[in-house]
Amino acid sequence: MRAVGFNAPQPITSDTALLDIDLPMPEPGPRDLLVEIKAISVNPVDTKVRKSAPVEPGQYRILGYDAAGTVTAVGKDVKLFKPGDEVFYAGAINRPGTNAEYHLVDERIVGFKPKSLSFEEAAALPLTSITAYETLFHRMKVQDRVTGTWNAVLIIGAAGGVGSIAVQLLRTLSDVTVIGTGSRPETKDWIAKLGAHHVLDHSKPLAPQFAQMAIGAPSFVFSITETSQHIEDILELIAPQGRLGLIDDPKDPVDLRLFKRKALSIHWETMFARPVFQTADMIEQHKLLNQVAELVDAGKVRTTLAETLGTINATNLRRAHAMIESGTTRGKLVLSGF
Repeated sequence: MRAVGFNAPQPITSDTALLDIDLPMPEPGPRDLLVEIKAISVNPVDTKVRKSAPVEPGQYRILGYDAAGTVTAVGKDVKLFKPGDEVFYAGAINRPGTNAEYHLVDERIVGFKPKSLSFEEAAALPLTSITAYETLFHRMKVQDRVTGTWNAVLIIGAAGGVGSIAVQLLRTLSDVTVIGTGSRPETKDWIAKLGAHHVLDHSKPLAPQFAQMAIGAPSFVFSITETSQHIEDILELIAPQGRLGLIDDPKDPVDLRLFKRKALSIHWETMFARPVFQTADMIEQHKLLNQVAELVDAGKVRTTLAETLGTINATNLRRAHAMIESGTTRGKLVLSGF
């Protein structure tokens, strides 16, 4: 089968950073689905792994942590799906990725594809939906109010893939006030159209912008990107006993002692924790993806697909990685078919 992989960490400017390769057809394990990949999307984690992950000599690592496709075979213990089902999912970082014609994935982290979406539109959603949903509702528990504070969530970096779905999930599944941040006119407009109540500029200090709003200190902050850059503002503007969720890897060490003064709680999310550690509640990802699909089909959440870059091959994936690394994308980049 055709696939795209890499055999050594390299900058994306190298012609061999990603390569077109051929691999044997994989065989499903007991709880695996064998999925024919129809579309994939690219995430920052793809670029991080490509730049840093070692590869055994003579081997290739296959990236890709978002896909939509059709089940073609199932393992002997599979109960949730059957051949012919259309699915979408994000996979697991400790298994070969979705940049291949066929892919194995544990059924417990797979959802039924939204019926109203194309494969391309569906492929934009899984990783970001899981990340946003788990951060907001499983980790930070925004459904549980912080007494005496402004029931609001500040999303730093709301125009990207995770932010785009986080705004929509909050507006649909909660009654919190949603404040998103962007830095360019087009990203601010995107955030507003997704449903944010207020949009701030994260290229400028955030705490003074909150002070000018004269509404109060928010209960929750979801920091998606550049947490190190914004940490002083976060500590100043968040309400006492508030909750901070983050998903990035701060470039500079964050002194946790600074959070003690306001009795703040910190919730660090990685959506791969459940599948990598085979947690007892791993099936929660199956459930939440099905819920997202239902919301999409009901017209309450829309795809965050921003651009389709052509077929799944090394050239187009190198272009997608370069765009992600530029830090200027909004929504999701998708590739479709081989």
